[in-house]
Amino acid sequence: MRASLFITCLADTLFPQTGRATVAVLERMGVEVDFPVEQTCCGQMHANTGYGHEVVGLVARFVRVFGEAEVVVTPSGSCAAMVREGYERLAMEAGDETLAAEVRELAPRVFELSELLVRRLGVEDVGASFHHRVTYHPTCHSLRLLGVGDAPLALLRAVRGIDLVELPEAEQCCGFGGTFAVKNADTSTAMLTDKLRRILDTRADVCTAADSSCLMHIGGGLARSRAGVRVMHLAEILASEDG
Repeated sequence: MRASLFITCLADTLFPQTGRATVAVLERMGVEVDFPVEQTCCGQMHANTGYGHEVVGLVARFVRVFGEAEVVVTPSGSCAAMVREGYERLAMEAGDETLAAEVRELAPRVFELSELLVRRLGVEDVGASFHHRVTYHPTCHSLRLLGVGDAPLALLRAVRGIDLVELPEAEQCCGFGGTFAVKNADTSTAMLTDKLRRILDTRADVCTAADSSCLMHIGGGLARSRAGVRVMHLAEILASEDG
């Protein structure tokens, strides 16, 4: 299989280790990875703040850049959901039926990393080892829009040496929500406080998730509280071979 990597803005600018880990895992599974350099933002931030019409240019660019890909893989449930659940609607609202049809053809080939591994490749054990106590936060977009189910957990359970502990009330939002955290800071902080309390209750060393955005939010809260818990993207754990 040949997969085109859609890296996302956060991985590109703040968390490059997530992109490198994604490539490492896929190549270990025999996937040939390419990186179209013309790619840019998926437009989720714009759409979330009410500028849906301005996103249409980014939709067209995504289709142009990735339209010939066998599959598109991204280490972000929220960005995958934006493409699969938002692009066609935005194109239709703009009256561009041709673009909408192109999105319909491409969207089923866009996968979040755990989806591609478990559902397309049929793989759960990716040869990782990670000797730490870990808890998993299922991000809202991956859980509610993509419906990845237990794919991330299946991958984590197969990691050698891991002590995987269940996160209480895991399905509750961490409070990030993209621009929600900026526009509704007090509510976002309250939601984050609840999430941090649940994470600390697990006594985990590491909190993982499939979205760098949520991990940025959670990681900031953990760092400010000096909790001694770090965050790592799912891809980083799956790429680990710590012996």
